[in-house]
Amino acid sequence: MAAPDLPANAIEAKALDKVYAGDKSHARKHALKSIDLTVPRGSLFGLLGPNGAGKSTFINILAGLVIKTSGKAWVWGLDIDQRPRQARAAIGVVPQELNFDPFFTPREILEWQAGLFGVPRRQRRTMEILDAVGLVEQANAYSRTLSGGMRRRLLVAKAMVHAPPVLVLDEPTAGVDIELRQQIWDYVRALNRAGTTVVLTTHYLDEAEALCERIAIIHHGRVIACEPTDELIHRLDRKVLRLTVAEELSQVPPALLPYNGELDGPNRLLVSYHTSQTDIGPILAAVAVAGLTLKDLSTEEPDLKDIFIELTREPGDDAAARRAS
Repeated sequence: MAAPDLPANAIEAKALDKVYAGDKSHARKHALKSIDLTVPRGSLFGLLGPNGAGKSTFINILAGLVIKTSGKAWVWGLDIDQRPRQARAAIGVVPQELNFDPFFTPREILEWQAGLFGVPRRQRRTMEILDAVGLVEQANAYSRTLSGGMRRRLLVAKAMVHAPPVLVLDEPTAGVDIELRQQIWDYVRALNRAGTTVVLTTHYLDEAEALCERIAIIHHGRVIACEPTDELIHRLDRKVLRLTVAEELSQVPPALLPYNGELDGPNRLLVSYHTSQTDIGPILAAVAVAGLTLKDLSTEEPDLKDIFIELTREPGDDAAARRAS
């Protein structure tokens, strides 16, 4: 059972709405439309959506950078209207863009940031945080001399100076190489294991699928899905069976036609079926009825990319529909 002083949810929003007023050059924009969203305490949570879906507006409202139009929101149980300073102190946001002075050292950047949050000098953990992100040796180097990967880690360190219980990572691995991407993944997992609630926004859907136990998808300012990652992926309820047979085929055997069989070469068949309605047994029996000698078998299941395309494709977007099929 959770301790009484710890909230059940790290983030909570109810009927959260944001309308940007238009001007001569920009039309009025309804960025968030009555969003209800809950991020459980201690979770590693994915917040996904196409560009312009409303993710950044949602995050910036929580961080106190954008004023909501209506609705309610809490960070770590703190009402962002009634206790704005405490709510802002409970969240750290790692932006996609670099936002530190290139002529400051990492040590100076963290000390300055800690001062902005009112962290007393004796309570600052500058070197401890730099050690956690692997930047101790660069503590006194100008930040402009750091590699791209080091600068990304410095952004994470900067967001952690006030020890926020909630950390939002906005596209943390954008533009980094595979090795560094894995290092950032490992660090995010370590933060989460240590008790930090992590909210991840990313366009790398394999990243969200690998890291996040729960995912919300925002589209056109609305939450269109929010559930455990495996349940979200299984929404599509389909599987493809790839069969390699000894015989050369010129057409799909009649026994496999009920299973949407199609040729994928002279010796290969593809069979697609709904896992909630059919299991593999009857399909293999149909292969035997067709007199085929099975040499190899593999299955392909939907992933997060498939369900993301399915949920966010626009009406009439046939190309997206084909990619999702």
